[in-house]
Amino acid sequence: MKKTSTRLADGRELIYYDLRDDTVRDVADRRPLDATVTTSEIRRDPLLGDSVAVASHRQGRTYHPPADQCPLCPTRGERLSEIPDSSYDVAVFENRFPSLAGDSGRCEVVCFTSDHDASFAGLTEDQARLVLDAWTDRTSELSHLPSVEQVFCFENRGAEIGVTLQHPHGQIYAYPFTTPRTAQMLRSLAAHKQATGGRNLFDDVLARELADERVVLEGEHWAAFVPHAAHWPYEVHLYPKRRVPDLPALDEAARTEFPQLHLELLQRFDRIFGEGEPPTPYIAAWHQAPFGALEEFDGVTRDDFALHLELFTVRRTSGKLKFLAGSESGMNVFINDVPPEAAAERLREVASS
Repeated sequence: MKKTSTRLADGRELIYYDLRDDTVRDVADRRPLDATVTTSEIRRDPLLGDSVAVASHRQGRTYHPPADQCPLCPTRGERLSEIPDSSYDVAVFENRFPSLAGDSGRCEVVCFTSDHDASFAGLTEDQARLVLDAWTDRTSELSHLPSVEQVFCFENRGAEIGVTLQHPHGQIYAYPFTTPRTAQMLRSLAAHKQATGGRNLFDDVLARELADERVVLEGEHWAAFVPHAAHWPYEVHLYPKRRVPDLPALDEAARTEFPQLHLELLQRFDRIFGEGEPPTPYIAAWHQAPFGALEEFDGVTRDDFALHLELFTVRRTSGKLKFLAGSESGMNVFINDVPPEAAAERLREVASS
């Protein structure tokens, strides 16, 4: 992998990740852009104890542009975009309309390929590995920013999820706090450690899942399963078998095997609902240990946390979506219409030939 860092016309950072070490990236951004102005603010909810990012400048962000005006495609002739070069393998840049900025963190866009009509599921294993390397590098780099406590790499795919740019891409949020979902995992981790005389909750969960009927895929270094208490109609968790706290801690064997299993999972997701169905909308979310102090979690350390990917879709059956209505949105109690065992069986049935 070759990494080249440069700047866009308004001062935002742009980073190219290339498969070839001899690739030269020296094309300048020709757009007459003013400096980016953001109004991101973090507000604390005193009742729930969580944080809300208020970012009014995002109202003006790019919204469903036609393909020939996509800002994530490479620059071609006089059609100028966020990527000044005429091609790229993987490109990462600071979001022009960030939810988090300055002392409130940082947001980046990760372009998986220059091919507008591609998808992550259609990448080669080498391309998918390059994306993994980019996620890893950004996690490591962002962890050193004084305002950052947790790094979240994720992909939103599909209009049903709320995606406004159809080019295959993901995002990275660098939060200035530990997110509520991660904090809950850490509290559960601490309680289990105390109740069992030091056992690790992630290890015990993975062992139980691998012994159950909801395993979807298993390799030498990774395992994918539908969790016992899945929140979403089709939800798969992908864990490295050797517990590590974050992406930089993965060893080479796990990095090599990851593209095979991840691509297979994404391809199966596209086959869940049968031939002729539109691509399955999904969220693919990496859970990594926070970088801040963990004293409030009763003896839990970063090394106790288990890196894992959660992949799920909001589509519950052909042509129908799972909406977060009263119980889910009002009380955070999910009601799942698809039994996890049935979801796992379906995901095994649609294995590629």
